[in-house]
Amino acid sequence: MVGLRGRLFSSLRGYRAAWFRGDAIAGLTVWAVLVPEALAYATIAGVSPVVGLYAAPAALILYAALGSSKHLVTGPMAATAALSAAAVAEFATRGSNDFAALTVALALTTGIVAAVAGLLRLGFLAGFISEPVLKGFIVGLALTIIVGQLPKLFGIEGADGNFFEKLWDFVIGLGGTNGWTLLVGLSSLAIAVVLKRVAPVVPGSLVAVVFGILVVLLFGMDRKGVEIVGTIQGGLPTLGLPDVTLRDYLGLVPSAVGIALVGFAEGLGAAKTYAAKNHYEVDANRELLGLGAANFGAGFSGGMVVNGSLSKTAVNGGAGAKTELSGLVAAVLTIVTLLFLTGLFESLPEATLGAIVIAALIELVDIPSLVGFYRVWTRRLGSIYGPAARPDFIAALAALFGVLVFDTLPGLFIGIAVSLLLLLYRASRPNVAVLGRVPGARRHWGDVARHPENEQMPGVVVLRVESGLFFANADHVREAVERHTSEEGVHAVVLDAQTVPFVDVTASRMLDELRDALSGRGIAMFLARDVGQVRDVLRRSRPDDGAGEGRIFATVEEAVEAASQATPPQKEARP
Repeated sequence: MVGLRGRLFSSLRGYRAAWFRGDAIAGLTVWAVLVPEALAYATIAGVSPVVGLYAAPAALILYAALGSSKHLVTGPMAATAALSAAAVAEFATRGSNDFAALTVALALTTGIVAAVAGLLRLGFLAGFISEPVLKGFIVGLALTIIVGQLPKLFGIEGADGNFFEKLWDFVIGLGGTNGWTLLVGLSSLAIAVVLKRVAPVVPGSLVAVVFGILVVLLFGMDRKGVEIVGTIQGGLPTLGLPDVTLRDYLGLVPSAVGIALVGFAEGLGAAKTYAAKNHYEVDANRELLGLGAANFGAGFSGGMVVNGSLSKTAVNGGAGAKTELSGLVAAVLTIVTLLFLTGLFESLPEATLGAIVIAALIELVDIPSLVGFYRVWTRRLGSIYGPAARPDFIAALAALFGVLVFDTLPGLFIGIAVSLLLLLYRASRPNVAVLGRVPGARRHWGDVARHPENEQMPGVVVLRVESGLFFANADHVREAVERHTSEEGVHAVVLDAQTVPFVDVTASRMLDELRDALSGRGIAMFLARDVGQVRDVLRRSRPDDGAGEGRIFATVEEAVEAASQATPPQKEARP
């Protein structure tokens, strides 16, 4: 506890008075963006818009207390809001009291899961969601949410289901479009999008909110069929636990794990981005603790799941924030909003809320990044790995279409599974390159396939395995070596092990068996440049007490010279 107490509000240590102005302005700017987005993202989660505001203050304060970033802003986000809605929909009907209570319970459960993971130092788990998988997941999620918000812009009934079901229901329902709703929605969308492009320092979402409220109040749009938010309960939320059972909490655990993983990965990416820009370090395990505390605080305040936001963190950093005091300022302003300003949002059009969500998510449909993943390919990679030569692109598409077809969490885990399978496939089929001496550089050897001018030694094949050697690829490597040594006149093979960072017992014994098999064919095998841990495993795992140690050399050149001078083993007589 003493160590934890010493880390509380670590970003405020050594605070300088000169920083206050920047932090205060940044906090005000974050508040201007956070309030309308919190209202909008709560509707994605399927609860009252005010629930998004309930979640924000505690999340901001508790993350500032336990997190390691000086700039990260936590609050309701589109991705985790959609995950929340999908998770809770399995247990309750959207719009019911049970749905609202379970949404709060999910935030609490997510907080506990993330905090326990932080205490167990499981921050490394974020590495299992690769950037392409996260990118494909976010693109798919953004498209699904955008399609789900389109009915609000057109004043028609929305529908549940996957992306394609929502899109189809939207298309067939266009005949019922309310013209006034469409006008308000498109105008709000134009304001939010245009201001973000031409005046990024102006909080376009807040301007759109003000516009929508004024239009309703001045022209009575609610009497013309434009749906508005309606009554919002003012004041601070009631602190405490929701009225749900232990069984409900346990049922939410699997979804909480997925939400915590997504929220952690997204928040950690944002935190690292601004830590690098400002030359300080973030601690992945403390980020988990901060995320856990933020979610538990949000749930205890009657709010929804939260996570670190890249867009709001960008606003925070761009406005001049130096420490998490900016988040504390935004928290205080959000409390003021709950106490005195909620009545203003009762006339907010639903179409404007939908427009704010769409404007925020348009930039997340990052097609250029997907194209960039596709372009990471060469003929050489294609010849080595075949269809798996574009693993990042394939994993991103798997996550994207997994979300579009199978929903959010299944889509994420489909992307992770495909990414890991591609990794295993590529690891099981490492490139075994044939090396030749680089002309004019006696001690340098390079890939003959890439540089045909490299000189091969008569009767000696030099091979480089470009991977660790383990049970999954041992047979593939053995087959490759046997294939390259099957040519007439070959009497020795040298394995350059510099690019073999590790070896396991299966691969070590394969090398012994391969050495014996080649010896039976009159071919000697030599090993060059084995790294320390590879050498250790080879020595410890040999059943013959180190036979063959005399054929291990410090350089490829030495091994080739020894192979050139060695007497070929006698071939085994055929019966």
